[in-house]
Amino acid sequence: MRVAVADDAVLFREGLARLLETSGFDVVGRAGDAGQLLALVETKQPDIAITDIRMPPSHKTEGLEAAVQIRERHRGVAVLLLSQYVETTHALRLLERGAGRIGYLLKDRVSDVGEFTDAVRRVGSGGSAIDPEVVAELVSRRRRRDLVGDLTERERDVLKLMAEGRSNSAIGSLLHLSEKTVEGHVRSIFMKLELEPTDEDHRRVLAVLTYLRA
Repeated sequence: MRVAVADDAVLFREGLARLLETSGFDVVGRAGDAGQLLALVETKQPDIAITDIRMPPSHKTEGLEAAVQIRERHRGVAVLLLSQYVETTHALRLLERGAGRIGYLLKDRVSDVGEFTDAVRRVGSGGSAIDPEVVAELVSRRRRRDLVGDLTERERDVLKLMAEGRSNSAIGSLLHLSEKTVEGHVRSIFMKLELEPTDEDHRRVLAVLTYLRA
């Protein structure tokens, strides 16, 4: 798997590249800022680009902006964002563009080589990897209000079956409802749980997480 690595901290960048190389990845280039990363992706077309969110010159969201551009211009290139802290706004912004070929991990995860390289392979192969701490924060933000309590009894029945991994068709069969009616309940659940319009599979996951925490 071909990987591009971007981080303005030379020691972290070189250490990350060495770790990936010793784990069997082909590191096709290194970048110290967002502009270099975009140029690297353009010329090398890696399978996955790994970048810090905060990059020069302002060290705010340059890495995130580069990731968004990569997603728009190079649909075949996966993106894995690294962050020093849990930043849920940035995670949601990236996930709004679809749940596949996307990862968001805290830099601490790099210390667990097996876990980190598994995440890189998963994202590079078309999957996703969201840091457990980020997921927990996303859920707790929604949990501050009893959103599940706003659901009707039937909507809670549907959400319970969603949590079991049932499809809309299977839910309809179990609850003796048409699939169209189930789809209406699912849309209502998304709205009441304040889940922004985005990839439906991702919203189902967040809806289930909210239900389980409640």
